[in-house]
Amino acid sequence: MSQTRATSKSAIGEAGAEHITHGVIWAYAVPRIGFGIMGTLFGVYLMKFATDVLLIAPAIIGLLIAASRFWDGVSDPLIGYLSDRSKSPMGRRRVWMFWSAIPMGLGLIAIWSPPNMLDATWLVIWMGAALLLYETASTAFFVPHGALGVELTPNYHERTRLYGYSHMIGIFGIILGLASLQFLTMAEDKRAFAFDLSIAAAVVVTSLVLITTRILPERQDYQGRGSGSPFKSFADVFRNKHARLLLLVYGIETFGGATLGILAAYAAEYVIDMGDQLVLILVVNQLPQFLFAPLWIRLSKRFGKRNLWIFATLLSAVSFASMYFIPGPGLYIYFCVFFAGIGQGAGAVLPPAIQADIIDYDEYLTNERKEGSYIAVWNLIRKCAASVTAFIVGFALQFSGFEPNVDQTEETKFAIRAMMALMPAAFYIIGALLLLKFSFNEKEHARIRQILDARAGNNLQ
Repeated sequence: MSQTRATSKSAIGEAGAEHITHGVIWAYAVPRIGFGIMGTLFGVYLMKFATDVLLIAPAIIGLLIAASRFWDGVSDPLIGYLSDRSKSPMGRRRVWMFWSAIPMGLGLIAIWSPPNMLDATWLVIWMGAALLLYETASTAFFVPHGALGVELTPNYHERTRLYGYSHMIGIFGIILGLASLQFLTMAEDKRAFAFDLSIAAAVVVTSLVLITTRILPERQDYQGRGSGSPFKSFADVFRNKHARLLLLVYGIETFGGATLGILAAYAAEYVIDMGDQLVLILVVNQLPQFLFAPLWIRLSKRFGKRNLWIFATLLSAVSFASMYFIPGPGLYIYFCVFFAGIGQGAGAVLPPAIQADIIDYDEYLTNERKEGSYIAVWNLIRKCAASVTAFIVGFALQFSGFEPNVDQTEETKFAIRAMMALMPAAFYIIGALLLLKFSFNEKEHARIRQILDARAGNNLQ
């Protein structure tokens, strides 16, 4: 293994080490706390806030969210490629993370605090611009940050440990986000509360990004090892047979699973008459994602990452399908979301670890390190799938007769049930069937690592 050193004077571990210290895990994961707060509000309440508080038509806000995510079709690949090619004393990843901090904070404030004096047309323009600013700035953080995570260790099982414990740490942010959601839904003046919350969240997110940029180690020996051509860089991602399959599965699952976040608030209030218990329902969904993360890390060593992911995907399919039959208020919904959370937790831990392994396979094929390009495509698939979901949900609500803050028709209730339960269940099943074809396992990764280590040793001679 080539010798590496940290790029931070406050480094708490060495990038590229076989074993990741707890300090490195915390440094890598701590921004997830801040993003968990606002990510929860984005995923669960942004559309409802726009339709019920700002009084923007659901089709319009769905279209704005979709457009902002499709913009990532340009910004994600561009930043991924530039991150791979960047050279800086701070490191090729951390320099992007540093400069993204303040624009992200400003974008958060703009999304949740549009001026009261705006008329309907200018409100739509404002929201579109705010979403564009935030999505661009967050891409400048998330793509390099995700790429840096891949570089922290080449160890097959340590990667699962990194993403497993990072997900656990991120749950604290989600819980804080759910608490914020509870106070927001209870607030008499929701716009005023959203303004105060956005200011606080912007400060937290900006501060945590700057902190992690300051202390997280980064490999110097990977600088300058990206592809010389952006077209070749992304073509290589799709030439990688393992990456192609993984991207397809992840996109399919994201497309289906995003409906729970978008429609949870609508279903709780308008379908099962449990709007006052929305936060508790979502806490029950998040609890197993926290509790079971160490179990996924342990079981992946015994059963393999892919096999465990297939099991979790099928569990998610059954759990989502069961939500369609919720009779009304009661414990049934809590059982459904709890078991869905078990499956979703595995889906947050195992796929990123598998993705890191197939990036090593790309190095074996091309002798380049293109983590940024891979993470960019990965994020792009996720965002595009989620944006299509938001677009479909917005138009489905619009044309099923949805009216804010009133009892809904049976047609609207059926649309909410079907989109929140049956659609994700079907896509999870398709994803599990496709995963059966994924063949890159621990043995194959070990073989690839031996070849790459031998190459690195020859380069040092």
